Amino acid sequence: MLKPLGRTPNTPNDAALVSRRNFLQSGTGLFALACVPSDILANQFPEPLKLVTRTSRALGTTVSVKALHPATKIAEQALNKAFKELYHIESILSIYRRNSQVSQLNRTGDLKNPDPILTDILKQSIAWSERSQGAFDITVQPLWALFQSCKKMDTLPKENQIKATQSKVNWKQINLSLCEVQLKGQGTAITLNGIAQGFATDFLRKSLKDEGIEHALIDCGEIGTIGTNPKGKAWTAGIQHPRRSDAFLAVTEIDDRCLSTSGDYATTFSKDYRSNHLFDPSTGQSPQELSSVTILAPNATDADALSTAVFIMGPDKGMKLIRQCPSTDAYMVLKGGTTLVTEGFPCLL
Repeated sequence: MLKPLGRTPNTPNDAALVSRRNFLQSGTGLFALACVPSDILANQFPEPLKLVTRTSRALGTTVSVKALHPATKIAEQALNKAFKELYHIESILSIYRRNSQVSQLNRTGDLKNPDPILTDILKQSIAWSERSQGAFDITVQPLWALFQSCKKMDTLPKENQIKATQSKVNWKQINLSLCEVQLKGQGTAITLNGIAQGFATDFLRKSLKDEGIEHALIDCGEIGTIGTNPKGKAWTAGIQHPRRSDAFLAVTEIDDRCLSTSGDYATTFSKDYRSNHLFDPSTGQSPQELSSVTILAPNATDADALSTAVFIMGPDKGMKLIRQCPSTDAYMVLKGGTTLVTEGFPCLL
């Protein structure tokens, strides 16, 4: 059920806004563990927990992992293993690396003996395309390339350019088997930017658990957690205000689920946010109903794909899809500023 909160995110005096700086320094934010005194950590757990942090770049974003464990060496070894797996994932899925399997597939339209990681994420991507009736579509890469090339010339594509490029977008042109991936159609190409960060988050989460980490925070652009924060409570995260980079619109608990946000502000092709990186395959343009969609779901891969799909579908059709997904909630911000939240979404502010 959607519950309108009656907020207007574009109003600077909105009492619901949370200063990003204050939130991060309050001890409740994603990046505040380093500020928690060691005596608090000792009092909350049977053994004093040591904080080990690792930050790097992968899949076009900053990746940050914070792990808590009584033995620093064990935490460091767990992070070493997790980041080794992350870089392996990037070497397969990145569209920014020329030698990745995705880049090879886009160049040739055919890839023999794909890595099981690529096969897995393609299967999940196709499944989400089916569930969303094509709203989620990893073959929008040609549209991205068109808009990006026009942006370099400080312009937007013409209607005939969009229409011509749109003909290359169709998830049904992906032919997948265990031993081969083919892209049918002239100029078809894929991007996994709408699902790869969530996929990587799930990989890191499992890797850390396998190494005995019971409390951790994983941020690959999408958020995953293990256990609780240093106070023994659910981890918390700020939901970015879509029009103010210095403020969060709300704070939520990540209650043993994963969080993902898709917003029109992340990558823009026009100053008014109307043209952005989120493309509707049926029009070749960006949808105009929503500014952002935040999803809480049992795993980060689904949260990532679903936030994209719901943004494309709009609040009404998107809500129907959310109802089909167990243990899933949403926080939506419409273009006009109204905020819609499912009943089970845990808003602290």
